[in-house]
Amino acid sequence: MSRFDAELVRRSGDLPHTPADRGFQLLGRAANRSKLWFAIAALLIGKKGATRRAGLRGVAAIGIASFAASAVGKRLFPRRRPAAELLPVYRRMTKRPTSSSFPSGHSASAFAFASAAAMEHRGAAAVTLPLAAAVGYSRVHTGVHWPTDVAAGAAIGVGAAYATRHWWPHRKDLPEGPQRRATAEELGDGEGLVLVVNPGAGSSGDAGDEVRKAWPRADVIEILPDTDVLAELTKKVGNGTDSGPVRAIGAVGGDGTVACVAGVAVEHGLPLVLVPAGTLDHFARDLGIQNLDEAQAASRAGSVVVCDVAEVDVSYRGDETERVVYVNTASLGGYPETVRLREKLEARWPKWTAVLLATTRTLRRAKPMKIMLNGHERLVWMLFVGNGPYEPKGFGAARRPSLATGKLDVRYLRADLPYSRARFLLASLTGTLSTSHVYRHAEVARVDVVLLDGHRRIALDGEVGPLGRRFSFQVRERALPVYSP
Repeated sequence: MSRFDAELVRRSGDLPHTPADRGFQLLGRAANRSKLWFAIAALLIGKKGATRRAGLRGVAAIGIASFAASAVGKRLFPRRRPAAELLPVYRRMTKRPTSSSFPSGHSASAFAFASAAAMEHRGAAAVTLPLAAAVGYSRVHTGVHWPTDVAAGAAIGVGAAYATRHWWPHRKDLPEGPQRRATAEELGDGEGLVLVVNPGAGSSGDAGDEVRKAWPRADVIEILPDTDVLAELTKKVGNGTDSGPVRAIGAVGGDGTVACVAGVAVEHGLPLVLVPAGTLDHFARDLGIQNLDEAQAASRAGSVVVCDVAEVDVSYRGDETERVVYVNTASLGGYPETVRLREKLEARWPKWTAVLLATTRTLRRAKPMKIMLNGHERLVWMLFVGNGPYEPKGFGAARRPSLATGKLDVRYLRADLPYSRARFLLASLTGTLSTSHVYRHAEVARVDVVLLDGHRRIALDGEVGPLGRRFSFQVRERALPVYSP
């Protein structure tokens, strides 16, 4: 193998002098500490959907590959780097690495990012895979690695990309379930449609003009600081629009906006038009609605998916109860506190930085909750109640195969066992959470939660909800038809 490597390096050294020599040197330096890949990831993450997932999965894969190549591979397999004399002077790196030559860490990171990005976005693959191959060859061309070092690094990188699917399942890894389809009135140019637009949600700031073009005869209500949206929407539903009675209502924004409008739709028995324009858009993703064009096509065809919605009755003192509808998830524990802190930090920091800071601070200060769960006393760190069963069954709930099951997805992390958070983290990393004693999961039609140590706010669809001590969750089966392709 050493003779084979040496022969390939000699042949590379015999190649004529071209401007590409300088280009390979610059490319290798750009890939130092994965700076090149982090820069590309930043560009990908800036755009929502599959592009953002490609960037995030790529960064996760780099972390795995870097550890496997540098912390494990180089320590287990010490190997001298190619002798500088094998290449002409103009090809050599001015500062040669001193660590073990096997495997190539640059190649591991390059192919990890490129392979992971390719899983989510074919367009990204067309750029990242050739670039990863160029980075790998540059390590041989500049004389700092043997060809087999690069091949081993590439194999580690591809393996790291696939390893991310163990913790973050790809959509193809998750089961598909039947959706309950039906038909509704065709909306045409928006006759009888009332749209609620949230300019502050994700990409909704420039969506108002687009939805007016898509449905020129629709009535549009923008969520502004001095606007009582629910009151105005309810008034519109009662009085009708300029083009006649209200036949459907719509939400243009994130999951919080969707949940708010969905409550009115359920109350009045109207179908929902959903235009994803938020940060994550979980409900739209589970329905298969990716953009405005798909929502418009579905509304003109009258094609709907009938969905369950979840309701929670929140009581703080005595018999005073507030009922709230949500479409994705509700949670008690650390998440509501994280959302509240994030909203404060967003005044000074970009959104994703604020999310990271808020999550870190909340986990550090987290305190367990003593609750009564369906009549049984429990001590938990957090409680999750999803509108319908999510997949996978471990901690990383990714999507719902079906949106009309009549079930709630209940998950919680126990706090009554020693080192429960550390055990939870270890089980998450090893993929054994479903058999862990610190984690519990059930699918039921109703959940009653009573806080025994005070009161807390509940988080609903990514927003901070009302303050309460008693929370009663239930499913309203097949209550919401949503226009969907």
